[in-house]
Amino acid sequence: MSCAVCANNVETTVKKMHGVDDASVNFATNSLKVTYHPSDISLQDMKSAVQAAGYDLIIEEENPMEIRDEMNWKRYILLKRNTIGAWILAIPLAILGMVFMHLPYVNWIMMALALAIMLLFGRSFYVNGVRNALHGNPNMDTLVALSTSIAFLFSLFNTLFPQFWTDRGIEPHVYYEASGIIIAFVLLGKFLEERAKNSTSSAIKGLMGLQPKTARRITDGKEEEIPISALQINDIISVRPGEKIPVDGILVSGCSSVDESMLSGEPLPVEKVAGEKVLAGTINQKGAFTLQATNVGKTTVLAQIVQMVQEAQGSKAPVQRIVDKISRIFVPVVVLIAIITFIVWLVAGGQSYFSYALLSAVSVLVIACPCALGLATPTALMVGMGKAAERHILIKDAYALENLCQIDTIVLDKTGTLTEGIPVVIDSYWVSESDVTYLDILYTAEMKSEHPLASAVINWLEVPGASLFEPEHFESITGMGIQLKFDSHIFWIGNKKMMGDFGTVIPEKVQKHIDRWEKSGFSVVYYGKDNGLIAVLAVSDRIKPTSLIAVDHLKREGIDIHLLTGDSPQSANMVATVLGIDHYKAGVLPNDKDIYIKDLQALGKKVAMVGDGINDSQALARADVSVAMGKGTDIAMDVAMVTLITSDLTLLPEAIRLSKQTVRLIKQNLFWAFIFNLIGIPLAAGVLYPVNGLLLNPMIASAAMAFSSVAVVTNSLRLKFMK
Repeated sequence: MSCAVCANNVETTVKKMHGVDDASVNFATNSLKVTYHPSDISLQDMKSAVQAAGYDLIIEEENPMEIRDEMNWKRYILLKRNTIGAWILAIPLAILGMVFMHLPYVNWIMMALALAIMLLFGRSFYVNGVRNALHGNPNMDTLVALSTSIAFLFSLFNTLFPQFWTDRGIEPHVYYEASGIIIAFVLLGKFLEERAKNSTSSAIKGLMGLQPKTARRITDGKEEEIPISALQINDIISVRPGEKIPVDGILVSGCSSVDESMLSGEPLPVEKVAGEKVLAGTINQKGAFTLQATNVGKTTVLAQIVQMVQEAQGSKAPVQRIVDKISRIFVPVVVLIAIITFIVWLVAGGQSYFSYALLSAVSVLVIACPCALGLATPTALMVGMGKAAERHILIKDAYALENLCQIDTIVLDKTGTLTEGIPVVIDSYWVSESDVTYLDILYTAEMKSEHPLASAVINWLEVPGASLFEPEHFESITGMGIQLKFDSHIFWIGNKKMMGDFGTVIPEKVQKHIDRWEKSGFSVVYYGKDNGLIAVLAVSDRIKPTSLIAVDHLKREGIDIHLLTGDSPQSANMVATVLGIDHYKAGVLPNDKDIYIKDLQALGKKVAMVGDGINDSQALARADVSVAMGKGTDIAMDVAMVTLITSDLTLLPEAIRLSKQTVRLIKQNLFWAFIFNLIGIPLAAGVLYPVNGLLLNPMIASAAMAFSSVAVVTNSLRLKFMK
């Protein structure tokens, strides 16, 4: 595809096929996203239709991106060769046309040079231009072919029949240099544009480069090196120190430390032992180990991240729809303007102005550039989403990136979003002396419990080395706690309600500790024997160190922060007070979160919801922009438009700033693309000639056209270097 018009041609071709619900072509990524019914139409049918329209489609199941990249590389090399060849002939052609135009036979020499440039190096413009015109879909190639052909044929007529003009008192000028240099400039522009476009996809190539090409599979005790594509689930794979892990899997034997920073953002290596999970693309550091593959190919976490970024880069922002509509009518309108320009010049000046009329019409055809319009939005989106991925921010589509910067209200879930989501025992008070038996009983009871706070008590007790034993009886009481029988006594662990059922009285000195803990928002666990109290424990979900920084940055951006949690009012108040959040609501159910966001939207707010659990998925779906924490549940990440892979909330203000930068660049690109055509086309038509005698030379027009699209892509690339 040579321009945005081509992208529209392919999109329209596929869209109108029976069995296709929707089709979207991204010019910057050379990709087609299509929703279709396999029972009504096949991918081969689409490929045939696209080929009939003058293009081609890669539909291979295996490594389609690699095939596309290989074809793009071949095209790039051919473009480079044609550009160099065209300029080798164009420079002497320009010198002859501007300095030595009175040499004997100079017109014939220039004709030969121009014809060589057109046929040898610019042949694709004529082949593609004519083919698209015959299909009723003229594109940029059609404009180049039309303008250069007119200039060349007019010059050829003047070379063969100069007396036609001399008999009328007009000097027969030739414009071979215009034909040759127009092609040279357009080729140079396409070459620079292609090179710049390759840079916009460097982030996704970096992600794809994380996965090794081969792996060592162990079969019957023997290692064999095989391609990644040949691996299957449950294969046993050997990984040596310093190697990239080829698939997601579970360690079977050995242990090591693994660098997961490329996926998780965690700077320190993570210790791995048998039974623990490792991910494709991460780097084994010290030890050797074997793993059993659990996810291979497109199902690995890395592959899913790559696919999500690719789909996001290929999606269209809402503003792009307007550009697409303009691109559809762009070429016919330009041709019409060129014809009107030619007629107006002839009417105004008669035969003596024929050369001016022709040159102005050619300049109009040459300077009009649908490429800049077509590249303005997708190149900025590609760079923005690629940069986000490098910063461990996954953005699902262009809509999310474009709308993030419009958010004025953010609703935050507490557990796992602002807090670590891992409860820990903060403090304890023992009424009876904490002997080893009491510790062992508490440890045994919590090991059998499924309550979320049980893990906090277990981790706390593992430090003094509590041990398990077999109780006489164990029972879990829903909504209250657990109890077990040992040595003819009932031991219980639970909440205040369970303690009340045993008729236990809290000593005054213990109540003071409990009041202080509850005021701080801590959960209290009661531990007793029969109707007596043994100990009370304060359990808390610690606030992440980065949460305060993130909230502060968001407030500085002028964003209103709201906190929603299913926890107690005391816990919600504590977190809100520490983080400086003015609006909070406790004890909310999933449906309450949904209603809360709906109420904010009814007030005209643009709301983003940030959460990590299944209970947040309903609210995430309701919000204008939904953000999931990467260490949360799969359903939250599936629903969310943005995923913060590291679960670090400071990435959220980064994502918002990146959205603002990207949208600003899109607006700049569209402004310059539109203003270029709005100013360039009238100038080329000669609108200033009656005022100051300014007439745009077709060669200058071609240079301006070539560099307009390069300027747009280069402007997008600035985003890579912004903080």
